[in-house]
Amino acid sequence: MENKSFEENLAELEKILQSLEDKSITLEEAVKGYTKGLELSKKCYDILNTNEAVSYTHLTLPTNS
Repeated sequence: MENKSFEENLAELEKILQSLEDKSITLEEAVKGYTKGLELSKKCYDILNTNEAVSYTHLTLPTNS
């Protein structure tokens, strides 16, 4: 499975959102887009949480200076 960056996942999520806003797609396409969008939003959330934890760790660890 390919590990995409936050920006790549977000861009794909935005494309899906645009397609869902298009009234000409079928219900099946909308459901597939919605499902994929949920997966991408979770990936984005996980990436943000991981980066937040790393940032917090760097901010709270004492330095040896």
